[in-house]
Amino acid sequence: MITLLTGGARSGKSQKALDLAQGKEPQTLIATAQALDEEMAQRIALHRAERGANWHVIEEPLALAQAIQATAPKSAVVLVDCLTLWLSNLFGESEKRRKQEIYDLLSLLNRPLPGELIFVTNELGLGLVPTEALSRRFRDEMGRLNQEIAQRADRVLFMVSGLPLTLKENQ
Repeated sequence: MITLLTGGARSGKSQKALDLAQGKEPQTLIATAQALDEEMAQRIALHRAERGANWHVIEEPLALAQAIQATAPKSAVVLVDCLTLWLSNLFGESEKRRKQEIYDLLSLLNRPLPGELIFVTNELGLGLVPTEALSRRFRDEMGRLNQEIAQRADRVLFMVSGLPLTLKENQ
């Protein structure tokens, strides 16, 4: 079972992901954020407190497919939070590496995986068109990645003001 949770910033995506994972043990979180400044360190600490201590946490900013493949057989649920930061991290790598990591993730999702996989991502295409070329390229790649994962997902939820809208539900 693959679930994609999308929506804007502070729309309730991470909390909904935790709710979906509740009661499924063992639980693994693959965190893609990097504490590169104090504000991000505080955000990470807040997420850690919301999540509780029963989660096994893997911090992996780049090699996401490899991390999922290694932990999925050992977990009832794997939560990836979030794809937006993961792609942003990959923009600091070569284009070849970025394309390979995306290819590896999408290829992995084409195969059956044990347990449940939950992805959190941001929907970036609802706002203004960015004025900088790099920002436009990032927004476009994020939109394409979200579409590819949504195609492979069994369930897609769009979060608005803490409320889920079901976009796709395959049982």
